[in-house]
Amino acid sequence: MKFVSFQSVDGIRLGIVTENGIVDVRTVAEKNSINAPITIEEVIAAGDDGLYQLQQVLSLAEDVIEEATITYAPAIHCPGKIICSGANYRAHVAEANLNIPEFPIYFPKYQSSLAAHNEDIVPPSITEQVDYEVELVAVIGKQAKNISQEDALDYVFGYTVGNDLSARELQFRGPQWMFGKAIDKFAPIGPYLITADEIADPQDLDLKCWVNGELRQSSNTQHMIFPIAEMISDLSKIMTLEPGDVLFTGTPEGVILGREEKIWLKAGDEIVCEVEGIGSLVNRLA
Repeated sequence: MKFVSFQSVDGIRLGIVTENGIVDVRTVAEKNSINAPITIEEVIAAGDDGLYQLQQVLSLAEDVIEEATITYAPAIHCPGKIICSGANYRAHVAEANLNIPEFPIYFPKYQSSLAAHNEDIVPPSITEQVDYEVELVAVIGKQAKNISQEDALDYVFGYTVGNDLSARELQFRGPQWMFGKAIDKFAPIGPYLITADEIADPQDLDLKCWVNGELRQSSNTQHMIFPIAEMISDLSKIMTLEPGDVLFTGTPEGVILGREEKIWLKAGDEIVCEVEGIGSLVNRLA
């Protein structure tokens, strides 16, 4: 199933994306007295039962919303945790002059870091070195604690597209990356959240990034140093992962940081991040 969250006069609404348009879940559920989840967080928490109820919603939907008319919200807008993986593609590690990590590298972002598809991003005035990073983002579907790598993907609800925007001079001013990463609106995700059953193999997805129409990044998730399942299992050894938690899984080569001539992002630049089978996330700097 393909979900989108969008703005309305009474808050963020949940939509199901169909070939004909977007089904407004709340409107259909209320009209037909269906006790269905009406936010993406409720869908994830309800698990298979929630998805079954949403199939009922789809079967009774009479009207759809044209996608071109909506204002998007982040694919997940109230995650308990946003965990990001750094230095997780070998070619990216090489271009950044880093060492291949022995263990996964993690850093946090926060709810204030989230931004939506088509949302303009205003960097803080203290940075002039804003960079892009296309990433596959996994969303946890059920509580995970001390789980095995073999079972880890069973705990994933779905996947979306992310852009791990980074302020490089702030990121590397000390050994901890958070100050250049956890910036307001520096974690756009969306536009869609695709349930895991629709992604045959999350470790074999093409991902690409364009800046102003120029292809900058082009790789495949098979080139991750630490696969998604390994990272989820690893994290579950030290913390309880909860439904709705978000994991950015790392970016491949092609970022500005790795270029000989470093022309950083500036106001007016358009960044398009695409992951195969999920969609394209578009943002502009303002």
